[in-house]
Amino acid sequence: MEISALQKERANYQPKLPKALQGAVKVKEGAPTQSVDNQEDIKKLFPNTYGMPLVEFEPADSANNAKMNVGVILSGGQAPGGHNVISGLFDEIKKLNPENKLYGFLMGPGGLVDHNYIEITEENLQAYRNTGGFDMIGSGRTKLEKEDQFEKGLEIIKKLNIKAIVIIGGDDSNTNACILAEYYAAKNYGIQVIGCPKTIDGDLKNDQIETSFGFDTATKTYSELIGNIERDCNSARKYWHFVKLMGRSASHIALECALQTQPNICLISEEIQAKDQTLNDIVEYIADIVAYRAAEGNNFGVVLIPEGLIEFIPAIGRLIQELNDLLAAHGTDYMNLDKDAQRKYILEHLSTENKATFETLPEGVARQLSLDRDPHGNVQVSLIETEKLISEMVATKLDQWKKEGKYKGKFAAQHHFFGYEGRCAAPSNFDADYCYALGSSAAQLIANGKTGYMAIVKNTTAGTDQWKAGGVPITMMMNMERRNGEMKPVIRKALVELDGAPFKSFSTQREKWAKETCYVYPGPIQYWGPSSVCDQTTKTLELEQQK
Repeated sequence: MEISALQKERANYQPKLPKALQGAVKVKEGAPTQSVDNQEDIKKLFPNTYGMPLVEFEPADSANNAKMNVGVILSGGQAPGGHNVISGLFDEIKKLNPENKLYGFLMGPGGLVDHNYIEITEENLQAYRNTGGFDMIGSGRTKLEKEDQFEKGLEIIKKLNIKAIVIIGGDDSNTNACILAEYYAAKNYGIQVIGCPKTIDGDLKNDQIETSFGFDTATKTYSELIGNIERDCNSARKYWHFVKLMGRSASHIALECALQTQPNICLISEEIQAKDQTLNDIVEYIADIVAYRAAEGNNFGVVLIPEGLIEFIPAIGRLIQELNDLLAAHGTDYMNLDKDAQRKYILEHLSTENKATFETLPEGVARQLSLDRDPHGNVQVSLIETEKLISEMVATKLDQWKKEGKYKGKFAAQHHFFGYEGRCAAPSNFDADYCYALGSSAAQLIANGKTGYMAIVKNTTAGTDQWKAGGVPITMMMNMERRNGEMKPVIRKALVELDGAPFKSFSTQREKWAKETCYVYPGPIQYWGPSSVCDQTTKTLELEQQK
C-alpha cells in the first residue's frame, strides 16, 4: 500500500495515555447506577447488566497478566480515530500478556455472524496507526438483535477462544452491544461485551461521555472548508452560500462549526423545535438578514444548516412520526403502488392536521418523506436537499418583497453539503489520543471481568496526564423510545441544550455575525507546532467544561 509523507510521519506519533493507564491498573468502583428513565422497563429487559457501578482506573502496584483473546467490530458510519481505538486495544492486551490475540471481524457486526475475520498483528496494524477511515477491517450496519445472530457469533467466538467482543459504534450500535452482553450473561456463556462511543454527530454524550470520538476531527475539517468558503465569499462578494452539515438527530456539528467560523446565519434544529417555528418562519428569518445586508451593500453571506432540520420543524416532525408508523404497518402494500397512487394512499390515511402539512410541502420533499426508511426506521434526511429547498424558498420570498418595494438587492445562491469529507479525515491529536485511551480502557474493562460497559475517558480539557479513564454501564444511558412503531430500549441521544454554554455563547453573538462580516478562517488541522494550535479541543467541549 502506497502511503503519503504525512501518513509516514503520523505513523511515528505515539498517542498519549492518562496516568492511570500508563502502567499497571486497578479498578475503583463507584455506586450502583440506574437508567436515565423508564427504570423498571430497562431493569426488566436487562436483569444481568442493570445497576452495575461506574468504574474508574487507578495506577496499581502489580500488573494483571490476564490471558485473553479479543474480537473487535467497527459498526455504523466512519469516524476519525477508529484505527486508534484498535491500536490502543491491541497494545494494551499485548502489554497484559504477549500471547493475547486480537481478531477483527470484517465489514461490521455482519462479520461476527458470518465468521469473516482476520487476526490483527503488529505488522498489519502499523500501516493504520493514527490514520482516518475504517478500511483496516471495514464497517457495516447489520443490527445485532436476534438470538440466531448471537448463537452464530458464539460459534466463531468459541472456535477462536475469544473472551470478549469490543463494539466500536454510536448509540444504536452500543444499544445492540448491551443486548448482546445481556444475552451472553443470561446464558452464562462467559463472553464479555464492551462498547466504545463513536459518532461524528456528537449526539452520544452525557454526564459520563464528554464527547464521542471523531467529533473533534470532523468539525475541524468542516470548519476549514467553511472558512475557505467564507474567505471566497468575502472576496467575490456576490453569493450566498448555503452549507448543509452532517447531524441528523442533533445540531452539535452545525453549532461547533458556527462557533469556529462565525457565519452570518446558523440554524439550530433544537431551537426551531422549541420555538414551534414553521418552514415559513425560517425562510423569513433568513430573508430578513439577506435584505438587511443587501441594504448595507453586502449581497453575500454564509448559512449553516443541520441535515436533520426538516424533522425538527414541529409540524413536519408530527407528519414524519405518523408516516413512520403508517409505513411500518403497511409498507409492503404501499411500496407496490405507482407514484401517484402512493401520494393518494398517504393523503387518504393521514390525520387532518398532518394531511394539511403534507399538502403544503414542495413535491420533491413530500415524496422523499414518504419513501424507504433507513435500517432504524428513520427518514433518510441526508437525501433531502434542505439547503436547496430553503434557498429556493428564500429567493421566492425576496422576489415577492422586490415587487412590493421592500427589497432592492441581488440574491444568488451556491449550495454545499459537507458529510463524507469529514468522516475519514486523519484524526487530530485530540482524537488520536482520546481513541487510543478508549481502546486501552476497553482492554482493562475486559481484564477486570466487566461486560455491558462502555469505555470512557473524562476530564478531557485538561492535559492527557490528567484524563480519567474507566467505564460506564450501558444500561445507565438507556430509556424506552418508539422505533418502527414499537417501544424499544435505546441509548438516549444528546441534543443541543438551549440553556447550555455552547448555545448561549452562539446566541449572544449571532446578531452581530448576521449584520457584520465577522468570519474566522480556522485553516487545516495542525499535527505539529504550538500546543495552542495542535492540541486545542472543540469550542463545545471548552465551553461545556469551563469550571
